[in-house]
Amino acid sequence: MRAFIFPGQGSQSVGMGQALSSASAAAREIFQEVDEALGQSLFRLMSEGPEDQLTLTENAQPAIMANAIATLRVLEKEAGIRLADKADFVAGHSLGEYTALCAADALRLADTARLLKLRGQAMQAAVPVGIGAMAALLGLDWETASAVAADAAENDVCEAANDNAPGQVVVSGHKAAVERAIELAKVRGGRRAMLLPVSAPFHCRLMQPAADAMAKALAGAELRAPLVPVYANVTAEPVADPERIRTLLVEQVTSTVRWRESVQAMAAAGVDQFVEIGGKVLGPMVKRIAPDATAVSVVTMDDIEALLKTL
Repeated sequence: MRAFIFPGQGSQSVGMGQALSSASAAAREIFQEVDEALGQSLFRLMSEGPEDQLTLTENAQPAIMANAIATLRVLEKEAGIRLADKADFVAGHSLGEYTALCAADALRLADTARLLKLRGQAMQAAVPVGIGAMAALLGLDWETASAVAADAAENDVCEAANDNAPGQVVVSGHKAAVERAIELAKVRGGRRAMLLPVSAPFHCRLMQPAADAMAKALAGAELRAPLVPVYANVTAEPVADPERIRTLLVEQVTSTVRWRESVQAMAAAGVDQFVEIGGKVLGPMVKRIAPDATAVSVVTMDDIEALLKTL
């Protein structure tokens, strides 16, 4: 069995999509459609930068999605494959869940781009710059990292935001509390702990204003049943009902990204090949979570050609 998986924020880089666009009309069509949906030259920003503008959450989120969907479209159009024929499940990390839904035809491309633009704007606006922070705690298991976050909170917010892989948990909340968590993690046996270069404290209670904004936006969005089930970040379980998907996307803004559990659940369901589309971030995580499965990351035309030999 096979799962197609899609990366989250942090996988953006200046130049992304450029070679794919040069090589494939199918990719160019995706980038053009996203530009038109957003009313901005996002692909130019992806290709040329500047990096500080691409890194802005409201740009990075639709850019990462567009790059992944363009990669998938090349696979579909030029190699003649269908996602529904080659994937048993899809999943994505944080914003990547929107990409997964788009890939599985539950969301239209233009709607996905607009929702992610709004999601990025709302997440950035939810907490003033400098008030919140996120930190990676390395070398602690999930239970210990969660306890560190709870103990560090005191009268602030500090929560386990991303359960990425064994020994890799990200905490999020008020900056002072996150800094306390870094020191506590070191005391409690963590191998390393450091602040992340992000502009807001994602996936914690401080994001509630962004969740409210997404609830309004998603209420008016057309959601169809996906071609294959989507493993949801909030539950680490497959979902196919459009109304349930809508609810979970709202909850996702303030909830933990349960990526480790999602991969474990897919592996337990029989998935033995994970294909990361549009990035090289999730593949290494999968290898740590499910060492008996294969994981490949597909970004370039060469990667696409290599993947085709295995499908």
